[in-house]
Amino acid sequence: MFLTGKFFLFLTQPLAWVALLLLAGLLLTPNRPDWAVRANAAALALLLLLGWEPLPDAALRHLERQYPAASPTQDWSAYTGVIVLGGALEPAYVWTVPGQSALNEAAERMTEVAPLIRHQPHLKVLFTGGEGELFATGLSEAERARLFFQGQGLPSSKLLLESASRTTYDNAVMSKQLPGVDATKPWLLLTSAYHMPRAMAVFRKAGWTVTAYPVDFRTGLETPWTQYAMDEGVKKWRVALHEMLGLLAYELAGRA
Repeated sequence: MFLTGKFFLFLTQPLAWVALLLLAGLLLTPNRPDWAVRANAAALALLLLLGWEPLPDAALRHLERQYPAASPTQDWSAYTGVIVLGGALEPAYVWTVPGQSALNEAAERMTEVAPLIRHQPHLKVLFTGGEGELFATGLSEAERARLFFQGQGLPSSKLLLESASRTTYDNAVMSKQLPGVDATKPWLLLTSAYHMPRAMAVFRKAGWTVTAYPVDFRTGLETPWTQYAMDEGVKKWRVALHEMLGLLAYELAGRA
């Protein structure tokens, strides 16, 4: 499943589509130069379009709006803990500076835990994440999370770690197997807002009683139509397509 996911991840990278169009143009040049020109023109048009951010933002905004933002000051007294999904930590090979954490652009998955626990000290923190790299070396993401949370002053007694999962499905299934974890009790599920629809579907299917606690909102209320950046646009398209394809695959699997 993990290798299959990596293949689909390749399909959700828009620059891969550009590369395939360019390759088609190259292969068509000797025998069908007219079609080669069309393929190259399509590659250029797609490349330029990818940088216009309102389009991918609209797709991400649709995902982010499915679950409203939550507050650490709400009444969460009935909840057992918060499940924190991995994906916010840089790979193990980047963690080379002693005493310092390396977080990526989804850092809110980690940094928003402390305010929640400060207002809700009864909650346990269950972090789930092994290693998303194809060839994993060094500390698992769960071990890196432990270093981060300990640096933030979180007592070890409040922290549960699941370190074998590599997908969102694994997160849900393997976290249930941790000693002392009761998935039927109410838990908060903390992950990026755009990822929340897929995460909630997977965890509920696995038998968890979860309430969404979305963080890492990326699109705001609207995007100025003049917003253009090729690198940012490509990145946003990749995230949006990955989530939408994941949701589609999950729905199709549920109907099978």
